Amino acid sequence: MKDGDESEQVRELQARLRQIGYFDRSPTAFYGSMTGGAVKAFQKKRELPQTGSVDEITWQKLLGMTRKPTADELKPSTTNKLDKPDPRCLTGRVLCISKESRTLAWMVDGKVLSSFDVRFGSENTPTREGTFKVDRKERTWKSTLYHTQMPYSMFFSRGQAVHYSADFAARGYAGASHGCVNVRDMSKLAEVFNQVKVGDKVVVHW
Repeated sequence: MKDGDESEQVRELQARLRQIGYFDRSPTAFYGSMTGGAVKAFQKKRELPQTGSVDEITWQKLLGMTRKPTADELKPSTTNKLDKPDPRCLTGRVLCISKESRTLAWMVDGKVLSSFDVRFGSENTPTREGTFKVDRKERTWKSTLYHTQMPYSMFFSRGQAVHYSADFAARGYAGASHGCVNVRDMSKLAEVFNQVKVGDKVVVHW
């Protein structure tokens, strides 16, 4: 396993690393820089080559030190931990969205005012990455393409928006969006919706 991989084995890797204190957030199944750093720290402690990737020796060593993760360890209901903010998020009013930690932070001048677990599009309908602006807000909206309800929509890239998803609230990460950034806490999102202005920055990053 290596940087950029996404699989259930990566989820298991993260859960096992979490058991022994090397990974301090909910497993996401995506192998990014945080996972690589955790693997490197594990390798250093065991005097293995510090590649940040998982070879057979590293995997077997980890298996020997951990137990099979439970369903709750693999997909916990707890809130995901925020990443260190992307540098683009440190100035102004920003919806700072991390694909790796699956989080959204509403930030003003570098301070996090509110944060959420979020869900993204599938491989066929990916959420676009980059720096955008909120170009319109709709308190109630129904997708013209997919005919699903999108309450508290903040559109930032053509049809893609941050919005509440009843499906995400019900099914969690078992599903995916059609490209939007799904939020599962409607009351908290309603508060942020009232604070965000058209023209505020949106940053979507790994």
